[in-house]
Amino acid sequence: MKFSQYPTNVPKLETIQTELGALIDLFAQAKTAKEAVEAVKKVQAYSDELGTDVTIINIRFSLDTNDKKISDANDYLDTIYPYISQLSNRFNKLLVESPFRAELEKVFGDYLFKMMETALKCFDDSIMELLASEAKLQTEYNRLISGAKIKFRGGIYNLSQMGKFTQDKDRATRKEAYKATTKFFAKNDEKLGQIYGDLVAIRDQMAKKLGFKNFVELGYLKLGRLDYTAADVKGYRDQIYREVVPFVNRLYKQIAKRAGISNPKIYDLNQSFADGNPTPKGDREYLVKQATKMYDEMSPETSEFFHFMVENELLDLDARAGKRGGGYMTYMPRYKAPFIFANFNGTQGDVDVLTHEVGHAFQGFQSRNISVPEYRMPTLESCEIHSMSMEFFAWPWMHLFFDQDKKYHLSHLEGAIKFLPYGVSVDEFQEWVYENPNVTHEERCAKWREIEKKYLPIRKYTGLNYLEKGTYWLRQGHIFTSPFYYIDYTLAQVLAFQFATEMFKNREKAWKKYVKLCKLGGRYPFVELLDHANLRNPFIEGNVKKVIVPLKKKLKELNEEFA
Repeated sequence: MKFSQYPTNVPKLETIQTELGALIDLFAQAKTAKEAVEAVKKVQAYSDELGTDVTIINIRFSLDTNDKKISDANDYLDTIYPYISQLSNRFNKLLVESPFRAELEKVFGDYLFKMMETALKCFDDSIMELLASEAKLQTEYNRLISGAKIKFRGGIYNLSQMGKFTQDKDRATRKEAYKATTKFFAKNDEKLGQIYGDLVAIRDQMAKKLGFKNFVELGYLKLGRLDYTAADVKGYRDQIYREVVPFVNRLYKQIAKRAGISNPKIYDLNQSFADGNPTPKGDREYLVKQATKMYDEMSPETSEFFHFMVENELLDLDARAGKRGGGYMTYMPRYKAPFIFANFNGTQGDVDVLTHEVGHAFQGFQSRNISVPEYRMPTLESCEIHSMSMEFFAWPWMHLFFDQDKKYHLSHLEGAIKFLPYGVSVDEFQEWVYENPNVTHEERCAKWREIEKKYLPIRKYTGLNYLEKGTYWLRQGHIFTSPFYYIDYTLAQVLAFQFATEMFKNREKAWKKYVKLCKLGGRYPFVELLDHANLRNPFIEGNVKKVIVPLKKKLKELNEEFA
């Protein structure tokens, strides 16, 4: 069944309350452990069906935010979401307090109960209106960003489409494009600042109503971070500051020299070579054809998976007007089908995002037969290991996508390492924001610029006074819609580097280890999952350095081809 044939069913709150409510009652009235197990399975099956309908609406809205019918359906979901959370909360409470808990844990595992206990800490009827307001503000932000219409050299583009101009080999073009995109954010600065200020206030209120000091701890629990804390993350950020920031500063200077750029500005920092960054040899159709060949050759598992994706229209990859920015993978349990969303714009990033989101989708496909819904996908930082590692496993096939695959290898590895300081900057900024929820928009911007100078001293905004004020963070959607979900990318990158280093030595061994990780799904929380996958824990002092050292040698080896 192709995605275009999937029905768009708009869930009705009254129906959900009646049907799901009855199943929850069935569990509450269970007289034996066997009856309780069967009731749990029925609730899980209903949740899969409901989750599929919600996901299809979310996908179709992100594909075209201007579609009135889908937009209205998405708005309706925003309004009923807190009531669905209310039902889930009731079931979670019954589950963890069940007289048959010991028997249920044998069937479903004790981790499920730890998840439910965490979820109970994150919800109460008193925050329902706040949750609805949060969802509406997030949608408002997505609409504003998706609706960007940037005039540039006779054309009108959205933010994703402007990417090819901000990475053009001509410096004047990059500068002009950067100014054009910056103008959009400057024009909407007040609105964006207001949306974020309202989101912070709402999240702070939720946290305090639930008994937390601020949103930091609540934000961690909402992401399912059960076996590490903000203190662990701070220690990890400190490792990045000591071990990676000085190296990245030198790396930027080396790249600028190779690219023939003196005194690099912000619009130069993604430029890797004097003759331009590696660009794909073809359009979306060409890239998908080459990706099919790559995944056919990579392994039987990837071949089966990728044909399933292509044949069932489960990839939407081109940037276009009205389409939400960015990229993501999501999953529809009714059809056991992942879905990949991206915004191709003719740059190297098209191949990056394709292999990245395929990594997510491959894990979803490998875990599709896990019966407990909560175990199919791990927590977000674990999910990103699959995606970022797949980017490296695709290296041997880059000649299919680029004329000069060695240029891609070098710029891809450099880019992955350069990302780490930015990723921790976003996290440190968010922690400060939620510890100081009442500051002004201007004070937030000033703090961002301070943190930026700490981790990214290379950034110079000459001629872009608006960005010099500390407004770059406004273009990072995760800050608005997924609080604290950004450090995850850096943690996963450090783990993906481990797979890359192993791959350079013994590809077959590394691949088997990767497939095993994907098949584990979300059966364990993050740190415990690393133990099962035999991966170094990035929170342990010294492990970041151990991961980075071999990459320095690899970069030196790759650079020799361009000396």
